[in-house]
Amino acid sequence: MKQHGWYPANIDKLDDVMLEVIHRKKKNINGVIVPHAGYFFSGEIAGKAYSFLEGEKAIIFGPTHYVGFKGLASLHSIKTPYGEIKIKRNDMEKLEYEHSIENQVPFLQKLGFNEVFPIVVGEITDEEAKNIAKNISKEEGKFVFSTDLSHFLSYEKAVEEDKKTIEIIQNLDFSKINEINACGKYPLMILMHLCKFKNWKPELVEYKNSGDITGKKDSVVGYASFWF
Repeated sequence: MKQHGWYPANIDKLDDVMLEVIHRKKKNINGVIVPHAGYFFSGEIAGKAYSFLEGEKAIIFGPTHYVGFKGLASLHSIKTPYGEIKIKRNDMEKLEYEHSIENQVPFLQKLGFNEVFPIVVGEITDEEAKNIAKNISKEEGKFVFSTDLSHFLSYEKAVEEDKKTIEIIQNLDFSKINEINACGKYPLMILMHLCKFKNWKPELVEYKNSGDITGKKDSVVGYASFWF
């Protein structure tokens, strides 16, 4: 079980965090966009979107942080303090670990999900994103797209940049895809095409950056959550 300090390794402490950030709300949604930083920084922002999510199976898209590659990969296994979660069988190249994916799994387990299809996204073109979205639209389950927003800007500049990215996502503005300032740009490209195919519209749930959490505002990371 790889933790890397992203979330509590102790099940009771993890439960305390989940009870603090998830407040179940009824809304028939298809999926969420959530950050993947340590829970201290972005757990509350993610939890507000997860509060709307119900289901048993989830398709998770997250950007790669440790291995550079083109196209898609998956994970061998994912084990959290709640136990090992079933992974949908697939023939993708397998990676050992990716926190943008794993950090979503405790939320899903706490909500009663028992199977995930973890898809790590490397470098892709817009046409590839469109084809991936078309193929994945046939999958049964709820969708989770994992991304943080701008990195290491001043507080004021981060708010300005993140507002632009949020508007691109909400408006499904394909003309501005290259202006997205987020580590999950490639997963977001897939998301935008998926929403276009399905006639879904991302709605912002919460936006903050690390400066709002720590009070240190000279170099921050942006976090936003949405439902669609």
